[in-house]
Amino acid sequence: MDILVNNLGIYEAVGFFDETDEAWLRLFEVNVLSGVRLSRAYLRKMLEKGEGRVLFIASESALNPAPEMAHYSATKTMQLSISRSLAELTKGTRVTVNAVLPGSTKTEGVMKFIQEVFPGLSPEEAERRFMRENRPTSLIERLIDPAEVGDFVAYLCSPRSSAVNGAALRVDGGLVRSIC
Repeated sequence: MDILVNNLGIYEAVGFFDETDEAWLRLFEVNVLSGVRLSRAYLRKMLEKGEGRVLFIASESALNPAPEMAHYSATKTMQLSISRSLAELTKGTRVTVNAVLPGSTKTEGVMKFIQEVFPGLSPEEAERRFMRENRPTSLIERLIDPAEVGDFVAYLCSPRSSAVNGAALRVDGGLVRSIC
């Protein structure tokens, strides 16, 4: 079975009034159009075969936009719309298209960002403080391990997830305060 995981993405924390048109266009090009182009290239073949998986790795920021990342949040919300639109093309096949919405994940880039927000603290204390002050709605009160996101993605790419299609699925540690 063919699988496409649209995982390319960049972010930056910049105040709305400081976000240039160029920054907006750069995030749109990377975060949105990369997945559109790859999906255009591979989804048709999956539909012809009658099976496959397409995933967009969005973000909880698609549902929880932040003022310091308006352009990032907008691109992640757009990924939800695109994935649902593409899922509509899969009716009657074993092809699925879904979006995954990770919460704050313990990546090299996020750890660097947190250390910049809380300089002088150990990485562990900076993470605790970041979660307490910047992500207070998190139910797990820690950054998500990338393997936890990977395990969820692996499930969605497996035959066991054949009934999951057109969904925006959160793996956010309970960060988004919603029942849906």
